[in-house]
This record gives sequence, C-alpha cells and structure tokens, in this order.
Amino acid sequence: MRTLLAELGDPQLAYPAVHVVGTNGKSTTTRMTEALLSDAGLSVGAYISPHVRGWSERIRVGNAEVDFERALAAVRPRAMALQATQFEALTAAALLAFADAGVDVAVVEAGLGGRHDATNILRSRVVVLTNVALDHMDVLGDTREAIAAEKLAVVQPGVTVVLAEPEWQALAEENGAAKVVLTAPSNLALALAAAEAFLGASVGAGSAADVTLPGRLERRSERPLEIWDGAHNLAGVAYLLPRVPEREYVLVSSILEDKRPELMLEALSVLGTALVATQSSNSRSLPAGELAAHAERYFDHVETIVDPAVARRRALALAGPDGAVLVSGSLYLLSDLSGSD
Repeated sequence: MRTLLAELGDPQLAYPAVHVVGTNGKSTTTRMTEALLSDAGLSVGAYISPHVRGWSERIRVGNAEVDFERALAAVRPRAMALQATQFEALTAAALLAFADAGVDVAVVEAGLGGRHDATNILRSRVVVLTNVALDHMDVLGDTREAIAAEKLAVVQPGVTVVLAEPEWQALAEENGAAKVVLTAPSNLALALAAAEAFLGASVGAGSAADVTLPGRLERRSERPLEIWDGAHNLAGVAYLLPRVPEREYVLVSSILEDKRPELMLEALSVLGTALVATQSSNSRSLPAGELAAHAERYFDHVETIVDPAVARRRALALAGPDGAVLVSGSLYLLSDLSGSD
C-alpha cells in the first residue's frame, strides 16, 4: 500500500484525516462526520465500505459521489503492476481523488481492523472507535481486548481519540493519544465529538441528523412493510431488534459463514416464525441450504431459495399485502438485491 501511494505521489499526505475504526456503525459515523465538517465550511472527502446500491457510494467529495470509473482508472495501472488487492486499489483511488480535489479533510472508514488495514497510512488528526464486538475473530483475535488492540493500532502520537466505550481509554493513551474524548454510544454522538475535535469548536447536529445510508433500517415499502438492514454480526442484530416496528416478520437472510450464523439466527427469530434462507454472491456466504438447516431450530417455517431476488419475492408473497418482511444478515445480500431491482 505504501509503495502504491508513493508511486501516486503520496496523496494521503496532502490533507489531514479523521480515521473511523470499529466493529459496527463506521459508515454512518463517517457520513455524519462528513456532513458536520461540510456544514462548517470545509471541503470534505469521505470513504466508506462496502457499498449497497453501487460502487460510487464509496468515494465522495463535496457531498457528492465522484466519477468512480475515472477515480479507479487513475490508479489501476500501478495497482495492477503491484498486484494490489481490490480494497487497496479502491482506497488508493479515494485518497488520490481527495488530493486532486484539494479537500481540507478526509473522513476515512477502515476496512478490517486497523493495524494491517490499507487505510492505516493516513495523516490522522482524529481517530474514532465506534465500538468493539466479536467479529472477524479469525483475523483480529478472539477477545474484545485483542480486537480493540488491532483497531486502536491506527492511533498516532498526538491525535485525539473519540470513544463511546470508556474501557479503551487506557489503550488509546498507551498508543500515543494526546487526548481522549468519551461520548454517548450513538453514531451521531461519535460524529459530533469527532467534528468538534477536528475543528476545535462546538458544532450543532445540523444536517448530520438527516444522514441516511442505503441498507441501514431502510424502509423499502410500507404495504407490505419491507425493511432492509445490513446487520451482519450479532452486535448488529442486537442494535437492529429494538429499532424495527413491532410486527410479525417474514425474514430473508444470508449470513457470512464466519459471523456465527446460528447465534444471529437465534436472535433474529424473535421477529418472526418464517425465514427464507438465501445466499449472497460473496464467497464467504454460508450456502443457503446450510443456513436453512441452522434456522430450522429457531423458525417454524423455513424455505431455501439460493437466488436472493427470488427469495425476496417469495418472502413478500408469504407476508401478503398486510404483512412485513425484513431482509437482513449481510450488506452483500442487500447489494445483490439492489442490483436486481
């Protein structure tokens, strides 16, 4: 990653950054921070992953998506020559696009962990840790403490670290944080604290309160009620459960095999007795038949339909015009369905 950026002129050194790490809520926190800093009059670049509706969601400048193909074309030859991963190439494309646009600040979401993530090359002024839950344990460690250590490895001496979980304050300080700001455990509170830390001044919630992202408690229709949410791990499901309207749902789900699918299914079963098991195009997606086999312990009615679009149509038919459907378990599932609309 450093070699690729060096060949591109080290664009990441052209602006300061707010680096957003954590298990859940990173994309929403990134976009809310983008909105707050824009409200303050700054030119802001924002980088999130993954996408739901299209690749261009990932890279934004000045509150608008950039020309994604043009941004990628600017790095593709060097990225291919170095055999960079897809995420490395995308990250480099974002960082170069920000430099070319002359942004005042970049708000960048980490992909996985922090210590070895492609985004751990920023000139960070603020680091935000949204939360820490048991996820990607095969890579990051099997305890919250180990995972937090991987994520907070992005802290550089002198930065301000924003936390919603106070148990990580000592670790942030050990890694060189000049200041630690503790705030409430919500995406908006984290974004407000991050923007204020960057600006050195108080800000109002402003347009951040109106920020919405595809696939995050997204209502697709009201009759039947259809909600899409990308909760992709047990902590994400725990966040989702109290926030959906109280209804009997028919669920459509695809879950990645490393996300403890049985525990996720058990938690989701409080929302309804019927589930249509499917699978996303992601190579780590648990095969629909295996997901259905896990689900039979927790749902009275389980169907297996490999094609996500067909699975969704079947769930809508099962629910009927007065029913409710929840599509959840993976942002990759929602991305596949968006492409089939």
